[in-house]
Amino acid sequence: MKKFAQHLREKGYAENTVNSYAFAIDQLINRIQSLTNQSLLAHKEWLVSSFAPKTANSRIGAINAYLDYIAFDGIRLKGVKIQQKPFLDNIISNEQYAQLKDGLKGDNNLFWYFVVRYLGCTGARVSELRQFRAKHAFDGYMDIVSKGQKLRRVWIPEILCRETKDWMPERDHGALLFPGKGENAISSRGIALGLKRAAIRYGVDPNVVYPHSFRHLFAKNFIDRNPDISLLADLMGHESIETTRIYLRRTANEQRAAVDEAVNW
Repeated sequence: MKKFAQHLREKGYAENTVNSYAFAIDQLINRIQSLTNQSLLAHKEWLVSSFAPKTANSRIGAINAYLDYIAFDGIRLKGVKIQQKPFLDNIISNEQYAQLKDGLKGDNNLFWYFVVRYLGCTGARVSELRQFRAKHAFDGYMDIVSKGQKLRRVWIPEILCRETKDWMPERDHGALLFPGKGENAISSRGIALGLKRAAIRYGVDPNVVYPHSFRHLFAKNFIDRNPDISLLADLMGHESIETTRIYLRRTANEQRAAVDEAVNW
């Protein structure tokens, strides 16, 4: 299992994903007597009946990655089809975003102010946010090697670069923007919990304040100002434009407001 985990790391998988995949394979090995097509199908049936579709698909993806790694001469499992909602739930609005960042800045809580700003203004994933260093504010971008050894550039808007330089003029350019304990960046869980605490403090619904919510906010705001969806897909690091389209769906509240405004007959 250690060799499989190392294989995933070498392919650029995040540590959380590596741990999740390792758990899924341990679970598989503990539940089957031998690795056959029949045992794989039986395990998939158990996954589908025991877990939510998203979790089942995550485990299935891990199993297929493992089967490829060991060059298993048999089937690969198909994922469970998930019906996509025609709207988004629990996505932060521009008004809530402004309320949160203004409250943090007003209290001079600049660490969390810049966490919110970088999430909202760059479209970065939480794993990518943890990699920002002072030098990136001077460069205006951060290059990331993602899964499959593909290069992705996360751009930092000029206004945010200027704010960052004012915040940390004396900081070593190699220093992390968002350090945690010791020399490591703050953990993804630490970021999520800190955002929830900030939401409660400043009267924003905590259900809409989580790292990925800001990625949706970035995508929707960008496409409102620049309708080039291919460009947005590149900025978001999506291989398929169809993935990008999911981020552009309206929230349930926005759909409600649109219907109320349009229907006057």
